[in-house]
Formats: sequence, structure tokens, C-alpha cells
Amino acid sequence: MSMTAVKSVDPRSPAHRAGVRVGDTLTHINGHSIVDVLDYKFYGYDPRLELTLKAPDGGVRTLRVRKGEGEDLGLEFETYLMDRARSCANHCIFCFVDQMPPGMRPSLYFKDDDARLSFLLGNYLTLTNLSSREVQRIIDLRVSPINVSVHTTDRALRCEMLKNRRAGEGIDIMERLAAHHITMNCQIVSCPGINDGPALDRTLHDLAAMFPAVNSVSVVPVGVTKYREGLYPLQTYTRETAAALIGQVEAFAARHLEEKGTRLVWCSDEFYLLAGRELPSEEYFEDFTQLDNGVGMLTLLTKEFGRALDLMERSELEGAAPFSIATGVSAAPFLAKLVQRAREKCGTIEGRVYPIANRFFGETITVAGLVTGGDLIEQLRGKELGQRLLIPASMLRSGENVFLDDVTTDDVERELGVPVIPVPQDGYELLDAICGIELTPEAQRLALENEEFYQYNP
Repeated sequence: MSMTAVKSVDPRSPAHRAGVRVGDTLTHINGHSIVDVLDYKFYGYDPRLELTLKAPDGGVRTLRVRKGEGEDLGLEFETYLMDRARSCANHCIFCFVDQMPPGMRPSLYFKDDDARLSFLLGNYLTLTNLSSREVQRIIDLRVSPINVSVHTTDRALRCEMLKNRRAGEGIDIMERLAAHHITMNCQIVSCPGINDGPALDRTLHDLAAMFPAVNSVSVVPVGVTKYREGLYPLQTYTRETAAALIGQVEAFAARHLEEKGTRLVWCSDEFYLLAGRELPSEEYFEDFTQLDNGVGMLTLLTKEFGRALDLMERSELEGAAPFSIATGVSAAPFLAKLVQRAREKCGTIEGRVYPIANRFFGETITVAGLVTGGDLIEQLRGKELGQRLLIPASMLRSGENVFLDDVTTDDVERELGVPVIPVPQDGYELLDAICGIELTPEAQRLALENEEFYQYNP
């Protein structure tokens, strides 16, 4: 069956009223060929549409649809993209997927590099998969913003880092997109001694030359697991080298702020944690454009928690049952400070924060999103957990209760003897969870689905 074949039709939707049937293949909207979800969303936006459909028996018919501008037609297809997701053509020296242990679920080994997922879900792409025709389609359809994994603008170095002879062409594509005012949010995975130092200065200068099309840039440290046998020898950042990189980025950002009114580039929270530096203020991060890359995440969480605490009555805190929080090593001190702030407002608060060392991937990995259920069970067994165990929802597969190692929250609850409560990356939700105020099932479902944007994804 074609991937543009209709799998289901929402009852009372515009498509249902027009007579679209399951099994029909949507070939054109208003005369435009429908290849994938971008065509479907772009050409299906208008209030008056003419749909060309091919029935399973080969018959072709045309239906006219009237709907609200921007209202979805109400069709579900065989795949979300109405096409196969494009796998990555690179062999990046820092690729996290290549550092995964064997025996995990197949989906964790799939490397996507798809412009459609960048636009629709915020995924990052390297641009090495795009043909000239596809670049032109991005321009014609105004597919914006897109998220680009840049890493370096030195074309030769980019080819070396991505292990792809076409990787340098990605910078030419960026310049072409910038000339047509396509907004790009950029990411640099910084590898010590490779694309930092003078190479990073050049990259930031080149990206700033594409401002305002280049809307923001995040610099994140390379993640190195214990599964690197046979891979490129990478180092991790030390306290000293992380501090030096922060100084380099902040100096550039200060100059850009003075000249253009925005810092343009930010280091991820992880760099500040590695360097033992205080996180910048809320104002420093401007619009928090790079929140999904861990830029300003802890600052925002702290501010939200403080505001929520100011609004909450002391009596609401007094009834909170004893609890524990498990998180990654890097975030644990911050969450402990938040629990202490709640305790200062209400002395009856009983909560402990447990940093979980990442023995599954290696202890150089300190972020919460890569903590596994097995490590939770091993390190929390026998500990004082109170009546509830709170965990960041980013530990779980989006919308599900499964950790990266396929252990489920049910498994953890059974082994540790306490309910496990996933908490979204939100200070208000964290305080509610501490107080035992539960989300409605629908609110929790949406929160878990949205959490994919906060998961560590170098």
C-alpha cells in the first residue's frame, strides 16, 4: 500500500464530510502532487481544496472540500511522514548512536537526518541528505524554521568530522537558505581539540554572517560513552577546558549582542556544570530558543519553581507525603536546592534527591535523559525513598513508560516498592509533584509527549 494511502478518516472531519475513504491514495491537492507530509500540510492549509484520490481498484476521482483555514483535513496515513524516514548518510566521529551498547531495541540504532522531522518535530539535520531539488522545495514551501547540526563551517573539517565527502556542501546550502530568509537554529557538538578553539571562532563568525537567518546557535559538549572500541579517539571536557570554551563563547556573544541586539550563541547548561560555574540569569537566555539542547533549562526550571512556590500556600505543602527524586549526576545539586527552598517555606517537607551514576553508558554521561531503569533499581534498592519516587520524564521513551534499557516504570515500582511518578521539565509541575498534586491522565499524556523536546540528543 502506498504511504500516501489513507489509513483512517476522523469522524466529522472535513475529509469525512467530503467522502474520503480508507484505502484511498491522496495524489494531489489543488493540482499539486502530494509526496509526503510537508506537501500535505502546506497545500492542505487553504479553506477551499480540490482533492485527487486514487481508489484501491485504480479509479480516480476528485472531491471538493471546504474547511477552516489551517484546519486539518482529518486524515491519517500509513506513516507519519507519508514516506520513509531518511537515515543519516554520515559516520560522525562523535555520533552517540555508534556508542550504544549491543542488544537494545532496533529503533535506538536508527539515525535520522530528515528535513521534514526537523521542521515538524525539531530534530536536527546535517543537510548532507538533501538534493538541490529538495533544497528548492524548502525555499518554495517556506519550510521554516529548520534545525541544523553545523559543528563547523570549515568545509574540509566538516567532511572529516562527519566522514562524508559531501558534508562541506551543507554550508553552501545554509548560505542559500539564508539568502531566501529561511530561519535556522544551529547546533555545534564541540569536541576538544577538534572543532573548538580557532575552529569554533571561525564557525561562530561564519554563522553570524548569516544572521538573522541563523537565529540561534547552541554549543554542547560531546557525549562519550564506554562503548567506543574501534571508534575515533575522543576526549571529554575537563573543568579547565570547559571554562575556557565558556569564556570564548560568552566573549563572542557579548560582541554580537552589542552589534546586533542578540547574543546569538549560548553554551548548554552542561558546560557550566562541567566548569563548576554558576548558571547565567534568566535574562541571559533571551527567548530560550535553544531550550531543547539544554541551554538555560536549569535556569528556567529554577525560576518556574520559585514562582510556583511564591504562589503556593503553606498549607498545600504541609500535606505532602515523603518523597524522593532520582536524576542524573549533573542536575542533582540543583534539584536538591529546590527541595531545600520548599523545605524553607514549609518545614514538614520530607524529600531526598539521589544522583544516579550512569553505569549503563559510562559515568562520563551525567544527564538525566540517559539514566536507565536498571541503574535506578541497582542504586536505589534499600534506600529511603519515602512514599513516592519522582523522576524526570525525559528518562522515558516519549509518551510511554519505558527506559532506554527497556526496563519499565512498572518494573522499577515492583523492585523498589514505591510508585514512580514521571515529572515534565517544568518548575510548576515539579512543585505539584512534590506536593502530591497529580496531573489528570490527559495532561500527563501531553506532558510526556512534549518531553521529547527536552531529551538529550547530541
